[in-house]
Amino acid sequence: MMLLKNLLKAAVRSILRNRLRSLLTALGIIIGVSAVIIMVAIGQGSEAQIEQQISALGTNVIIVFPGASRMHGVSRGAGTKNRLTVNNVKELKKECTLISAISPVVRAGAQVIGGGNNWNTSIEGVSTDYFTIRNWTCKYGRLFSDKDIRANKKVALLGNTVAQELFPGENPTGERIRIRNVPFTVIGVLQAKGQNAFGRDQDDVILAPYTTVLHRLKGGRYINMMIASSVSMDQIDAAQQQMTAVLREAHRLAPGEPDDFRIRNQAE
Repeated sequence: MMLLKNLLKAAVRSILRNRLRSLLTALGIIIGVSAVIIMVAIGQGSEAQIEQQISALGTNVIIVFPGASRMHGVSRGAGTKNRLTVNNVKELKKECTLISAISPVVRAGAQVIGGGNNWNTSIEGVSTDYFTIRNWTCKYGRLFSDKDIRANKKVALLGNTVAQELFPGENPTGERIRIRNVPFTVIGVLQAKGQNAFGRDQDDVILAPYTTVLHRLKGGRYINMMIASSVSMDQIDAAQQQMTAVLREAHRLAPGEPDDFRIRNQAE
């Protein structure tokens, strides 16, 4: 007991003799601990923000790209030729029991003219399943329908950024715009989503029926990609395996022959 008391007295005397050093040491410890706490808080906040931005893409998302799969930077397929078609989407929708929705995506960048203004943006031709997969809803107007798709209707949904650039402060539903000199009728404005995890403005886009974009704006028969959702997050890997099997059969790939497409899911 006396030893402990003597040690405490010696420690107090040492602190009193070196007050400045003791103060600086204590301050250093406080700053260090505070910095760790702040960094952990920032890390948790950033992680939560990234998770929110990823979830904005939609739940249980699976994306199919054209071209050869790669491993360690080396191509494993027969080149980068695009062989993805609308028929592939229909086959996947029919055969894959573990996907709940799937849409082709046909892209065509273009200058859009409307409301006396012009704006360069991305045009995406999609199906109605795309709205479910990406959780898109309308701020104004309505989403296009399967009937619009079958009829190749020249109707367009403006992302919030595009709407503000072409028709600032207005509801442009019913207005006419021109995309690559093709007239489209605006049937709605999408609810704003903001930037994604990579800093891309998700609202700088126009959605239209994929049939219209493919035949009126892009031409050809190939699509840029497919986007699908699995029936549940637990089934996402199994759904991806189903899709791989169906596409390999559709593309008549022999056993052992590398895939001529790439599939990625949200969990990867």
